[in-house]
Amino acid sequence: MSEPMSRRTLLGATAGTAVAAATGFVPAPATAAGNRVPAVVRELDAKIEEAMAAYMVPGVAYGLRYRGRDYVRGFGVTSLDDPQPVDADTVFRVASTTKPFTGTAVMRLVERGRLDLDRTVRSYLPGFRTADPAASARVTVRQALNHSAGWLGDYFLDTGNDDGALARYVDEMSRVPQLNPPGKYFAYNNAAISVAGRLIEVVTGVTYERAVRELLTGPLGLRHSAFSLEELPGVRWAVPHVPNEAQTEIVPQPAAWAMPRAINPAGGLISSARDQLRWARFHLGDGRVPGSDRRLLSRRSMHLMQSNPGPGGTLFVELDGVGVTWLLRPTAEGPKVVQHGGDWAGQHSGFLMVPARDFALTVLTNSDTGPTLLDDLFVGDWALSRFAGVHNLPAVPRALPAGELAAYQGVYTGEQIYFDGSTLTTQFEVVPDAGQLSVRIDGTEVARLAFYRRDYVVFPNPDGTVGNQRANFVRDRDGEVTWFRLGGRLYRRGAEATVQRRSSAPATLPRPILS
Repeated sequence: MSEPMSRRTLLGATAGTAVAAATGFVPAPATAAGNRVPAVVRELDAKIEEAMAAYMVPGVAYGLRYRGRDYVRGFGVTSLDDPQPVDADTVFRVASTTKPFTGTAVMRLVERGRLDLDRTVRSYLPGFRTADPAASARVTVRQALNHSAGWLGDYFLDTGNDDGALARYVDEMSRVPQLNPPGKYFAYNNAAISVAGRLIEVVTGVTYERAVRELLTGPLGLRHSAFSLEELPGVRWAVPHVPNEAQTEIVPQPAAWAMPRAINPAGGLISSARDQLRWARFHLGDGRVPGSDRRLLSRRSMHLMQSNPGPGGTLFVELDGVGVTWLLRPTAEGPKVVQHGGDWAGQHSGFLMVPARDFALTVLTNSDTGPTLLDDLFVGDWALSRFAGVHNLPAVPRALPAGELAAYQGVYTGEQIYFDGSTLTTQFEVVPDAGQLSVRIDGTEVARLAFYRRDYVVFPNPDGTVGNQRANFVRDRDGEVTWFRLGGRLYRRGAEATVQRRSSAPATLPRPILS
């Protein structure tokens, strides 16, 4: 059976040899200002090294906040073609982990009275509209930031690289379908965060990138964080690696680093493990710059970003919802997890915090095989249980009778608008099978779904054990199943297939470009 999730690696866990053996590079041990490294930190090091070898990940860097101390470490190399060692200051594209930077910049402007979370987007952008002018007129700034704006979120149109790129991108959103009324459902929305970036430009009168530098990265002393390598001369960067055409090995692909400028607010930040850890310390704190009395945000604003979530659901794990760009994740013990993560071609990152435990972990990788390493650490309980003493909500699968499963049967369809403006459509069929649901593309099973509570499913592993990845179905006001939420995206339920596959590649569930 195929591996069961959109973020799963394209390469098998046993393919190839260990990157460390191939390069001969042995990283220095993690340090904590000269203190003895705890056993659990050494366990993290070992787990990362094992995963790099198993999944063929050339380079990894992490930052860890644990029991009042900071740890940073690099592993492996920046490129298999030019193997330079990864360290705590090597820069990666953190992709969607950028979104809380956009949200935090918005909150600085809210405190200055320049933006109001509960005013409509159109209050600041009078000409703004999606394909549904009436619905898009009601979307508030808060809804854009908590992923409940309701329009199609995977809109990646490339509108150039000059200072007007973001304005043109937002103007072109008149073609973007409005899937649901504002505020009704959580559906991961890259486009909405780019709209928030445009709001920052409009009220500050400078480009989004300059505003973030002046509002955040500069005051916080994030010296290895920017939106282009040209802003970071001399800094070592982690080259993206992607599968070759035969899907047998990974190869460097520097061109994959490029990103349309209009997507910068949703995923364009370049940063290092050391900077990401400093960023985590800021958000674990009370609004002051770490190690300083300078205040960037009030305690109230910091709390607001991590509370009052919008609609909940799933994004690889269960979510209470989203605050101001932070994903808020419940735990069995009660303390909330505040997290994000990022995916781009050959660049994948994870970032989570448990403020009640003063714990944070950020991990950066430079390969399309990186998501499996990140899943091992972030999606399940591995890091949370060892460093923060908390666990995911329990998910005990149970078989359902065929009559109950029939409510979910159907063909599910989702779309994204790609860089050149073309629309890419994904369809898969969900069929009851032996107490579970079988997910099929062109008749081939690509995943199984096992229910653990009403409308919520886990993906069993090929060996029958329970996996960590979760998804859920969504019902309309009449109780009818109308959507399947996979990777945070909504796939509409229909009666029959309407799209023919155009690719000869093996059938797999979609993997989000930014998440």
